[in-house]
Amino acid sequence: MRGAQSGTRVLLRRLREVMAELISAQERLDKIVVTIAASMVAEVCSLYVLRSDGVLELFATEGLNRDAVHKATLRLGHGLVGVIAAEATVLNLPDAQDHPAFAYIPGTDEEAYHSFLGVPILRAGRTLGVLVVQNSARKSYSDEEEEVLQTVGMIIAEIIASGEVSGLAAAPEAVLDLNRAMHLEGVALSDNVGLGRVVLHEPRVVVTNFIAEDPDKEVKRLNAAIAKLRLSIDDMIDRGEVAHHGEHRDVLEAYRMFAYDRGWARRMEEAITRSGLSAEAAVERVQSDTRARMQRQTDPLLRERLHDFDDLTYRLLRELMGTGDKNADLPDNAIVVARSMGAAELLDYDRNKLRGLVLEEGASTSHVSIVARALGIPAVGQVANVVSLAENGDPIIVDGESGYVHLRPPVDVEQAYVTKVRFRARRQERYRQLRFKPAVTLDGVRMTLNINAGLLFDLPHFDESGADGIGLFRTELQFMIASSFPKMNEQASLYSKILDGATGRPVTFRTLDIGGDKVLPYVTRSVQEENPAMGWRAIRIGLDRPALLRTQIRALLRAAGGRECRIMFPMIGSTQEFRLAREAVHGEMHFLEKHGHALPSSLKLGAMIEVPALLFELDELLSEVDFVSVGSNDLFQFMLAVDRGNPKVAARFDPLAPPFLRALRTIARKSSEYGRPATLCGELAGTPVTAMALMAVGFRSLSMAATSIGPVKDMIRSVNLGELEAQLAPAINRPDGPPVRKLLQDFAEARDIPLT
Repeated sequence: MRGAQSGTRVLLRRLREVMAELISAQERLDKIVVTIAASMVAEVCSLYVLRSDGVLELFATEGLNRDAVHKATLRLGHGLVGVIAAEATVLNLPDAQDHPAFAYIPGTDEEAYHSFLGVPILRAGRTLGVLVVQNSARKSYSDEEEEVLQTVGMIIAEIIASGEVSGLAAAPEAVLDLNRAMHLEGVALSDNVGLGRVVLHEPRVVVTNFIAEDPDKEVKRLNAAIAKLRLSIDDMIDRGEVAHHGEHRDVLEAYRMFAYDRGWARRMEEAITRSGLSAEAAVERVQSDTRARMQRQTDPLLRERLHDFDDLTYRLLRELMGTGDKNADLPDNAIVVARSMGAAELLDYDRNKLRGLVLEEGASTSHVSIVARALGIPAVGQVANVVSLAENGDPIIVDGESGYVHLRPPVDVEQAYVTKVRFRARRQERYRQLRFKPAVTLDGVRMTLNINAGLLFDLPHFDESGADGIGLFRTELQFMIASSFPKMNEQASLYSKILDGATGRPVTFRTLDIGGDKVLPYVTRSVQEENPAMGWRAIRIGLDRPALLRTQIRALLRAAGGRECRIMFPMIGSTQEFRLAREAVHGEMHFLEKHGHALPSSLKLGAMIEVPALLFELDELLSEVDFVSVGSNDLFQFMLAVDRGNPKVAARFDPLAPPFLRALRTIARKSSEYGRPATLCGELAGTPVTAMALMAVGFRSLSMAATSIGPVKDMIRSVNLGELEAQLAPAINRPDGPPVRKLLQDFAEARDIPLT
């Protein structure tokens, strides 16, 4: 074993010398295969590189016919080399020609060799090529020889990833160049355009020292890091820093399962003791191998575990290498790239430096998307494999209008987007000129435009947008970014500052809307729910934990002393629930009055309509409330059984479908009949085309992200509402007619109504 380690170290040192030489890329590859063949006493050593067209091309060989270099090719999955690349597996064969997948490549003179050892060249689980050694004698290669070849593959992976060999292939336009410009497509989550540099949310830890000078010391370092990792996970769970239910808990349990898996630890130890790798290189080797296997699994549950495994591995590498504040070196034009992210995690970044967000997952109604829109930064989701394709510092463009992402864009594309940004800036200037003008249609109908907010940083947007008020203040955001439950005085201070910043304009505070996909790390629940979105959340938690609800109500009432106080209760499922919440408010009013606190000058209490059952209880509800707000995101998902956070189904149904518009029309008409103001505060209000539909079904008050105020107001001031209503009514009444969205777009185009 010690001899194998010594041989590996000697080979790696020789390769390091080759890589340091000032020679051409082809000469370097030629020297590498010669060095490997000599060190492993192999008659043949060949390097195949995977091109982006799925073809493996022979890039260098020692022992085969050198005239075949850049001429011999295999399709992915074809032949032994193709199988290794497709399955990311090692093949160790005493007689390669007996294997059913063997395919002779003409012109290589390969038929003279029998024994075959081939390993995939992997980087972050992605196959970049295949490395092969062969001999004429029939024999099986030892485990130590497998380890040596896999270790060398890690070195070659970095050479390929650097782009040094990208100009050598027979088909240059198809070379798998990880540094090439890439045009990626996803789903637009937040409108705007951002140019900047990639910041990986879970940054890839780059291992630079592959060789273990003292393997025993490296094993001790590894075991110490694993022990610290296990302790940190146990401590996190035992202290209850995350809720004892739902996805967060599942992720932590997966961490714990992986962290205590003896097989995982043993494989890393063996990579040190058998291959002479450093602890960091051993962790990366095992991660890359495991990732390659799991990516090829068809079971979606097994593939989903891959994210947990990646997170655990990053944690372990950070334990070994040490980490600092992730924002310490944040560039001024940071575009965060992540697989998925929570709203609070996005808020952790310095918003003065944040220019955009790209996600492998994510839907337009997810909370991180909502926060991105509140921040006014472009965001694109469902961009396949973007985390593995991007590197920290890569130039990147995020087009939140089209859903395009340009990674390492060429100069002409970058210039085109610079022009687009300037054009958008001129358009934003037009919106700024509109901010003091009323949102009145051509036929004189006044619309009220409010913003959705949740934190103090929303106040500048409030003034810049020229909004009429804050139609939805999400109080839970203060709770989500705090490390412990905010005290009553802390809550009251925030609410008071919001009211101060509103300068007399109305602010509607929504009481704490947690549960579902909004989890507070310091609030624990003993029962795990199978369907938390429709379970114990929002007002249901408040009514079951009256101290929590009353504390917040008291803070709101104290903050509004001498001013109007508007409180809205989320997830109301019946009029009786609203009555119970109203009783809690009146109880706190009596308490404050008894203790001499200033009371609000007026009190308005409302309910959010997002549970479909309320559609059949509108008469009772509207006779009790002061106002209603429609939460179109939840109402839509509950009515059509669409999980708004699931990208596989979220895009299958259009919220402008006639059945949903009929439901909204019913709410608007009933509210008008009872003289109760109705505001729609979901994401449906945030684009000109959907806002047109809401106006046509009777809504006169909308609440949206601050960045949407300008485009929506521009549309309103260009439309004749009476004409629009007459045009849309037949389509809503006849679901077999033309799609409503297309009808609205044609209507706007024919009348030069701006929709962007």
